[in-house]
Amino acid sequence: MQIRMENNSKQNDLAKMRKEFSANVSHELKTPLTSISGYAEIIMNGIARPEDIPIFAERIFKESKRLIALIDDIIRLSHLDEGNIESVKESLNLNELCLEVIGRLSPQAEKKNIKATLEGEPVNYLGIRHLIDEMIYNLCDNAIKYNHEDGEVKVWVGKSEEGILLSITDTGIGISSNHYERIFERFYRIDKSHSKETGGTGLGLSIVKHICALHNGKIQVESQVGEGTRIKVWL
Repeated sequence: MQIRMENNSKQNDLAKMRKEFSANVSHELKTPLTSISGYAEIIMNGIARPEDIPIFAERIFKESKRLIALIDDIIRLSHLDEGNIESVKESLNLNELCLEVIGRLSPQAEKKNIKATLEGEPVNYLGIRHLIDEMIYNLCDNAIKYNHEDGEVKVWVGKSEEGILLSITDTGIGISSNHYERIFERFYRIDKSHSKETGGTGLGLSIVKHICALHNGKIQVESQVGEGTRIKVWL
C-alpha cells in the first residue's frame, strides 16, 4: 500500500511538472512570436516609415534568434529528460575543453571588457564530450552575461577530496541566497527584465543540472549580491 501511494505521489508530481512546463513553454514561445508578428504586420501593411524599417527588421531578427535559442534548449532538455542522448564516454582533457569554451566566448567577453582566465591543473575525465562541453559553456556564458563591465571570470579545474572540481567565479551581479535552489528550475529567472536584455532562455542552468546528474556529479552555489558568484561542479 505504501509503495503504491509513493508511486501515485511521484506520478502526480511528474504530471504537475509537465503541466507547468507546458504552460511556461507556451508563454515563452508566444512572447517573441507576438513581437515578430507585430513588427512584420506593420511593415506588410505599409504603416512603417521608411526610416523605421531597418529598426523593425533588426528587432524581428533579434526576436527570431531568441526564439531559435529557446527551441534548441527545449529540445536539449527534452532529450536529457528522456535519456535520448549519445552516451559514449571518452577521456576528456578538461583544461583543453575549458580553454576551447573561453575562446568561443571571447567575443562576448570582449564586448564588456571582461577578462576570462583558466587556472588549476591538468585533469582527464571520462565523460560524454558534447554534454560536458555544453555544461562548461552554459556556466561560463552566464558568468559573462551577468557580469559587470570590466569584470572577471575565473575558471578553475583540478582535483579535490570529493573528486574532480570545476569552479567558475565571476565578479557580477550576484545571487541572493533565497534563490540558490531555484536558479536550476526551468524558466526560473531572478530578474526577468535583465534576462530578456541578455538573451537568456531560463533553461541553461536546468540543462547544467541534468548534465551534472548524468555524470553522477553535484553542484554548489556561492554568491553575494553585487559582488559575484561562484558555481562549483564536482564530477
